[in-house]
Amino acid sequence: MPALVMRSPSGSLLYQTYRLVVRRQMSYGAEQGVPWGISESAYNVRDLDLTYQYSNFGVPGLGLERGLSDDLVIAPYATALAAMVEPAAAAENLRRLADVGARGSYGFYEALDYTGSRLPEGATVAIVRAYMAHHQGMTLVALSNVLREGGMRAWFHAEPIIQATELLLQERAPRDVAVARPRVEEVEAPAHARDFKAPVFRQFTSPHDPIRRTHLLSNGRYSVMLTAAGSGYSRCGGLEVTRWREDVTRDHWGTYIFVRDVVSGAVWSTGYQPTGVEPDAYRVTFFEDHAEFFRRDGAITTALEVLVSPEDDAEVRRVSITNFDVQDRELELTSYAELVLTSAAADAAHPAFSKLFVQTESLPRLEALLATRRVRSPEEPSVWAAHVVVVEGESGGGAQFETDRARFLGRGRSIRTPMSVIDGRPLSNTTGSVLDPIVSLRRRVRLRPGESAHLVFSTLVTSSRDAAVALADKYRDPATFDRTVTLAWTQAQVQLHHLGIDPNEAHLFQDLAGRILYSDPTLRPSADTLKRNRSGAAALWPYGISGDLPIILVRIDEPEDRDIVRQLLRAHEYWRMKGLPVDLVILNEKAHSYVADLQTSLETLVRTSQSALRQDRPGAQGKVFILRRDLLSERGARCPPGGGPGHPPEPTRHTGRAARARPPRPVESGPASTPPGESGAPDRRPASPPRARVLQRPGRLCRRRP
Repeated sequence: MPALVMRSPSGSLLYQTYRLVVRRQMSYGAEQGVPWGISESAYNVRDLDLTYQYSNFGVPGLGLERGLSDDLVIAPYATALAAMVEPAAAAENLRRLADVGARGSYGFYEALDYTGSRLPEGATVAIVRAYMAHHQGMTLVALSNVLREGGMRAWFHAEPIIQATELLLQERAPRDVAVARPRVEEVEAPAHARDFKAPVFRQFTSPHDPIRRTHLLSNGRYSVMLTAAGSGYSRCGGLEVTRWREDVTRDHWGTYIFVRDVVSGAVWSTGYQPTGVEPDAYRVTFFEDHAEFFRRDGAITTALEVLVSPEDDAEVRRVSITNFDVQDRELELTSYAELVLTSAAADAAHPAFSKLFVQTESLPRLEALLATRRVRSPEEPSVWAAHVVVVEGESGGGAQFETDRARFLGRGRSIRTPMSVIDGRPLSNTTGSVLDPIVSLRRRVRLRPGESAHLVFSTLVTSSRDAAVALADKYRDPATFDRTVTLAWTQAQVQLHHLGIDPNEAHLFQDLAGRILYSDPTLRPSADTLKRNRSGAAALWPYGISGDLPIILVRIDEPEDRDIVRQLLRAHEYWRMKGLPVDLVILNEKAHSYVADLQTSLETLVRTSQSALRQDRPGAQGKVFILRRDLLSERGARCPPGGGPGHPPEPTRHTGRAARARPPRPVESGPASTPPGESGAPDRRPASPPRARVLQRPGRLCRRRP
């Protein structure tokens, strides 16, 4: 960088340093198998505003900072600076950078990040598509010096104040100087930064696990919950997009895609639900940014990918279907989802009445369906939904559609055996004010032996009809799916970086979320315990807890156990970002003292957490409460003495298959009613009352007593 404006006389310390540094940069790039040129720059990590983060990088052995071999970020502007020393080598390296994709509309991009831990699955490099003015400026000055024989340096040295001191630039390399050797581990492991980092995921090979395995995807507003069987819900803000009830027995609520062989009449679905047909092979993989469902039925394999778009309130489901048979196969794929478009409380209060206000229409040009809920008052906001399908491959005929659930299922049928699918009947193409609204689209594909086809089903929510039509048109473009994949991965990394959560801990929180969403019969308290509990949610109201949301209770009596509080505060904010609001109650069981050090430290932890920054915002759901055991009434809670110190749940390392996490033992409370002044029905899970999940120490049980 000094060479931009200062001369380096031949044989001087600066002259030798420039050449040795550039040669080492070139050799290090050759060792790594990448273009050379490392300097401080932005890299492939973003904050919540999607702004690239900035850091200093260097070549191990040249830089004095430890850990330089952990990152491999190539900055094109460093090559431009090196052009003042080795112009021919720099020109060749710039051509190589351009071939990799580092050149944009306004010059070379900020950087190329080759660090394995920051790359999406299957990628070898992440291009930091940004321009920094000072790096572009240095590039222009450096190239100007090369082409104009140091014009900027001549201008700088024309100043009298510089001429008076330029003799200092004649400094020679000292003979007697201590030599600093690079650390052994950085010299012997040059390819460390590019080592493949296996993605962290949870994988299940059966939908029949007695514990419901769930996964949450969200962009902050639009949320999708999926089970390992393929069921789940879709929500947007405070609205239910699709109908869902907690049903650990049938688990038949969600958005589904049926597959039917036109010739044989065989029917199955992309997940285990709702058909319940046992596949020959089944595999579910939950990543932080998406979920994958793979199954094989005879010679046909289907792979379903589910994502939530970070830039729109939309979910995208792509089905990749492959024919491994020796003959052509013709298949029909039919989507299905029950529409709600209102709050869960309103839908649960009177489902039949709620369904009367949903109106549907078709868009033949876009092969899409629109749905809206007619407003009942001028103050009620408008809500529109769209459902669209696009086929990548050879299709047979146009799209069919259905919006009447009764016509789709048939008389006396259920979602497991719908008449329109099992009997192979065409969809009725009904729209309008139907009594029981759904959205269903059908496309037919022909597959030759070894051939694959891709169908993308998208569900979108917005506030106006024009916006819904525009989004439907946008998501009919096959390229939109690839863009959504990239953006979803980026947002997932941004969220984890913002909360300070590593992928292993994120999957632990996902595992615990399943205990919140579904009851686990094996963890249900004994009948004697339930009989003694005669208090409802009213016992919580004096402490400001409504009981309308799931409750996570953590009990602590030693300062050494504060790590579990820190972890649960991170989990609380993580669940909120995933669209699962919960109330976190921290019960301080330490005997009261004048100092109250534990109480003070707990309040500090909560006050400085992400949850505290968000819970005071209007409309925020899910809060953190700190209660002192000595101030609780006997009616509020009673915990028997005994038990040793507890330990925070340890994040589980998931490599390949899912290891079983050790979630704390939950204890369920009794039915919750509504405090005065609150909404008339719970916001969550209207089919069953909210429950409290108690994170307890071994051998101790906390329960409400009258």
